[in-house]
Amino acid sequence: MPEIIRFGDRGILVNFEQKIEAEINEQVIRLSEDLLHQHGDSLLYTIPAYCSLTIQYDPKRTNFKALSGSITSLLNRTTSPATSSHRKIEVPVCYDTTFGLDMVEVCANKGINSATLITEHTKPTYRVYMLGFLPGFVYMGKLSQSLWCTRRRDPRLLVPPQSVAIAGAQTGIYPSEAPGGWNIIGRTPLPLIQPDAEEPFLFKAGDLVNFKAISLQEYHEIEEQVKTGIYNLKVSYGF
Repeated sequence: MPEIIRFGDRGILVNFEQKIEAEINEQVIRLSEDLLHQHGDSLLYTIPAYCSLTIQYDPKRTNFKALSGSITSLLNRTTSPATSSHRKIEVPVCYDTTFGLDMVEVCANKGINSATLITEHTKPTYRVYMLGFLPGFVYMGKLSQSLWCTRRRDPRLLVPPQSVAIAGAQTGIYPSEAPGGWNIIGRTPLPLIQPDAEEPFLFKAGDLVNFKAISLQEYHEIEEQVKTGIYNLKVSYGF
């Protein structure tokens, strides 16, 4: 049974089994969705993570006891909840060394060439487990085991925005320029944040992602299409 604990004076933390597994993350996301559906007027926000859910509530509308009771009821459902329907998003990535700042080093460490790295990175369908570290930074897994690697010994002071990176068993994308120690293997021409949009972040927890390798020329073509508002993001539903 997940642990429900106080998290500050108006927060609740629900800790599930501490593992990185799709099934556990699915329970986290389903609980978040159900709470927002049932208590949306009392909640300020929910933050799904790999195996935990952070909930911030309005103390004028509810309290820890009432909300934790509702959480317990949802967790004790006698019938297994239906799996949430998720989006699958195709993300173009240019793996040219212009963008893949650590491509050569990663290939040397793994004893592979760049073509193999690209094949192995684009082969899986990844799950977005959570957003964090930076607004819009997306944590995805699992990476093909052949690409598992440690973080850089010397983190960069500034990683370029939209850089696609790998570390451990995960892959991720930097939404903005920031310090970082993940291994940079490419870049997507798609912005991860649109501040003025109703949904400011491109990704959300539970999304599925496929990477598509593109050339340097295609990168600049898509970048221009994005700027002019004519790029058609490839999204499918029902997974």
